Amino acid sequence: MNMIFSELYSIYYQTMAAILKAATDHPLEAKEMQHIVGKYAFGESLLHILPAIEEQRWQLITPDGTTPLHKEPAMPLTLLEKRWLKAIANDPRMRLFGDDIFDFPDVEPLFLPEDILVFDRYADGDDYTDEAYIRNFRIILDAIKQQYPLKITLQNRRGNPLQMNVMPKYLEYSEKDDKFRLIGSSDRYGSTINLGRIISCERCQDGMARHLTRKSEQQRKVVFELFDQRKALERVLLHFAHCEKEAEKLDDQHYRITVVYDKEDETEMVIRILSFGPLIKVTAPQHFVNLIKQRLLNQKSCGL
Repeated sequence: MNMIFSELYSIYYQTMAAILKAATDHPLEAKEMQHIVGKYAFGESLLHILPAIEEQRWQLITPDGTTPLHKEPAMPLTLLEKRWLKAIANDPRMRLFGDDIFDFPDVEPLFLPEDILVFDRYADGDDYTDEAYIRNFRIILDAIKQQYPLKITLQNRRGNPLQMNVMPKYLEYSEKDDKFRLIGSSDRYGSTINLGRIISCERCQDGMARHLTRKSEQQRKVVFELFDQRKALERVLLHFAHCEKEAEKLDDQHYRITVVYDKEDETEMVIRILSFGPLIKVTAPQHFVNLIKQRLLNQKSCGL
């Protein structure tokens, strides 16, 4: 995947294509390039893209803000990309989003689903081929986009059906559990629902869920300082690629990273951060610092 999306037409390439497109029309100032990078790339991309342009390591934008190119850059799909896209089209999760799956009849898939062995995933993941699951997923996805409430019937832990009204906010996927979860505000019970437990869902009448409130205090932030040794910055940004985050350069080797995570994933976040050892020092909030200390104390006591 790195060969396809990091070295060829990655987000950096798409961002540079947008910069070059603008530069073929008029000379660019640094402020406009910052705006384009912020629109197309990640928050931490400013640390990499703009210095590469300013220092002429990427000799695509001249110091006066123009470009040697006379035509706008085009990025057609390569054969390798087509094979990759055809391979992921075989993933049963793709059908959750619609029946019109892209296809390239003239190419072979790069790999098949049975070629992938995941050894650290639970075996009781959601059944993505179940027609009821597909229908529920698409209704929920539409409700998130259109922002209307849902009446959901689900199965509780005892196997009994129960009903609840939910104002959906977003869907999240747990790679470890191989399950989708709906995050939203409900009139009863919790605000996180496993899609595999949903029996049916339908649109609520407008007056039925006016009292639903938005999910509050479910998202949290952790701030840590990073010592960029052994490509730690690259590894951390890749490790938390699925999270909203910000990166601030403190000096040549130190960065301040802010990561947004879901409250229910807090224990997993503690474990992930500890996996980087002394390269990461958590600075805020104090609640998270205490969790790190307690985890280390527990590990030390187990080793005695």
